[in-house]
Amino acid sequence: MHMTRRTTLAAAGAAAGLALAAGITSAEARERHPAIRAAINSLEKAKMDLEHADHDFGGHRVEAIESIDRAINQLRLALQFDRR
Repeated sequence: MHMTRRTTLAAAGAAAGLALAAGITSAEARERHPAIRAAINSLEKAKMDLEHADHDFGGHRVEAIESIDRAINQLRLALQFDRR
């Protein structure tokens, strides 16, 4: 019985370690659409990078930021639609 408990604890520890290594939290594990949330986070970071950029990328920075805003909005609407 002692070996079974040790084996179970080792397996649980390994699973937790893999989840941490993959960057997955328990909230993300329960999330229905973690890829959409990750996309929103990535887009928000890209937007912040563009907003703080030293140049305008040949005039494309403003349009890129507007496109990012539209994409984030659409992804949030998709998440809301799924809750219905």
